[in-house]
Amino acid sequence: MNIFGIGLPEMAVIMSVALLIFGPKKLPEIGRSMGKAIRGFQEASKEFQDEFHKESAHLKDTVTTTAELETKKIKAANKEENT
Repeated sequence: MNIFGIGLPEMAVIMSVALLIFGPKKLPEIGRSMGKAIRGFQEASKEFQDEFHKESAHLKDTVTTTAELETKKIKAANKEENT
């Protein structure tokens, strides 16, 4: 088990220190708070990714449409020059 570069022995030491500092009654509350914070961060991250993908798709569509219009303008200008 390796979370954030912390192995099982290091995790045990951290948990022991947390138990000594906060006590057994406070640890479940702290765990819940940390879980809620992590869940909130994950939701915000997913929301950001969704918005980023939506905006990049919109940008891609805009660039494609602009490229098509420019191609048509160039062809039209070339036809006018030839006539």
